[in-house]
Amino acid sequence: MNNKTNSGLKIICLNRKASFNYFFEDLLEAGIVLKGSEIKSIRNGKVNIADSYAIEKNGEIILINSHISSYKQASYSNHNPTDERKLLLNKKEINKLIGKMQRDGFTIVPTKMYFKKGRAKVELAIAKGKKQYDKRATKKNRDWNRDKARYVRKSS
Repeated sequence: MNNKTNSGLKIICLNRKASFNYFFEDLLEAGIVLKGSEIKSIRNGKVNIADSYAIEKNGEIILINSHISSYKQASYSNHNPTDERKLLLNKKEINKLIGKMQRDGFTIVPTKMYFKKGRAKVELAIAKGKKQYDKRATKKNRDWNRDKARYVRKSS
């Protein structure tokens, strides 16, 4: 997945299921604390953030359940693929996120991981879970848009 956009971002992985399962209220960018073998594995594209989420622990935001495959050439100094990883945010942003999670019942979900100026970044979404009927409506709209595009294509 070596996608390059015009803004100099190299997208590593996307969490496509997040937009289906959650309503996004706000998006923000965070750095991520990584070990050497982790960054090597990320550069190879061996990352999965589909089931991951972020929580607050000791006044810090921690990414849980993100899977970064072990780097084959790292031998004995390799990392655990499912380690908790600290996210780098300002104190003001951390307090905002903690308040949203505790008061309003929001959750923090990573939507994509990318390189920006050589640094690994994670885009976080402050999200509220969708109900089953919301998911059905989303699927119905997506299917209708697909059919509509087919009709337009056939008619022209």
